[in-house]
Amino acid sequence: MVRFKREEGQGLVEYALIVLFIALIVLVALTVFGQTVSSLYSQVVSSWP
Repeated sequence: MVRFKREEGQGLVEYALIVLFIALIVLVALTVFGQTVSSLYSQVVSSWP
């Protein structure tokens, strides 16, 4: 197996994967809880004077 001597891009790829994972979690959460959050937001806004 050939080992690469340069690993400069490894950190960037790891950060990109972390950001992608967090974005995926947020997308799933918004899909699952979107209607509930929208309803709650509407109730809060309508209760303001």
